[in-house]
Amino acid sequence: MRIGLFIGDTTAGERTDVAGLLDAARWAERNGFTTGWVPHIPWSLDGLTAVALAGQVTSTLQLGTAVMPTYPRHPLAMAHQAHSAQAATGGRLVLGIGPSHPVVIERMHGLAYDAPAAHTREYIEVLRAAIAGPLVTHHGERFDVEALLDVPGAAPFPILVAALAPLMLRVAGEVADGTITYWADERALESHVLPRLTRAAVTAARPQPKVVVGLPVAVVATNEVDAARQEAATMFEGYLGIPTYQRILGRGASTDPVDVAVIGDEAAVTARLRSYAAAGATDLAAALIGLGPAPGATRRRTAELLASLTPHL
Repeated sequence: MRIGLFIGDTTAGERTDVAGLLDAARWAERNGFTTGWVPHIPWSLDGLTAVALAGQVTSTLQLGTAVMPTYPRHPLAMAHQAHSAQAATGGRLVLGIGPSHPVVIERMHGLAYDAPAAHTREYIEVLRAAIAGPLVTHHGERFDVEALLDVPGAAPFPILVAALAPLMLRVAGEVADGTITYWADERALESHVLPRLTRAAVTAARPQPKVVVGLPVAVVATNEVDAARQEAATMFEGYLGIPTYQRILGRGASTDPVDVAVIGDEAAVTARLRSYAAAGATDLAAALIGLGPAPGATRRRTAELLASLTPHL
C-alpha cells in the first residue's frame, strides 16, 4: 500500500490557505510520500486549483483530488481545468471525481441529483473523449458535446471515482481507473468494495483498479487513546447523517466512524494500517486529525509516523 496524505485539511473548523498548502506539499515530497491529496469542500481551496499550485513547489509528488463533485461542472469544463492542472504539474495529476451527496448538490447548489451512477458513467465518457482529443465528440442522454480542447503541455491522467454503492463500484471498475473510499473499513473493503470493483474491471477487460482508502489518522499516547476517540466521535457525528456513509458503515465491522478511523499509539496505528493493506487497499490517503489538548502536536506526531513508513507499507 502506497502512503499518501491530505495536504489540505478535510475537517470542519480547519482551514488550509495557499501558504499552508504549499508548505504541506513541500514537506510531503521531502519526506517521501507518494501522493498529496486535496479535498474540494466548502472550506477548502478549489481542488484542481490547489493541485496546480502544489505542482509549482514539487517535482515528484503525485497530486490528487479527493474529490471533485461532478454535477456542478460540465465534464468539458472539468476536462479543461484538469488538463490545465496536468500541464501545471508536469503530468502528476490524479483526478478523483464523484457525484457527491444530495445535501450538497440539491440543497447547496440547487441542482437535481439525478441517477448518480448513470450520470457518472456518461461524465467519464466525456472526460475520456476530452483526454483523447483534441476534437471532443459525445452524443448521450445527459451530455451533447462537439468541441475542441487542446491545452498546451497536457497529457492523459488517471480518473478515480468516489464509489461506495454497488452501481458506483461497477462504474469505477468498468470505465475508471479505480475508486477512492471513505468510511470503508477492512471488512467493507474485503467483502463489498474489492469483489464488485474487481469483477467489473475483469468484465470490461480493464486493468486491476486502484483502491485509494481515505482514512482519518491520529497518533496519540497510549493513555490518551480513550479521550481521543471520544473527541473524534464528536467530530465525526455529521457523517452519520449522510445516507451513503451510513450504508458503507453498515457493510463494515462497526457502524461508528470512530472505529473505522485509525487512532492509537505508533504501534497500534502501524498495525491497523497494515490491516487495511492486507484487506486490499492499494493506496492510503491519510487525513491527519488534530486531537487532544495540543492538536498541532498530534498532527505532527501522526505525520512523522507516516513519513517513517513511506513510501510503501
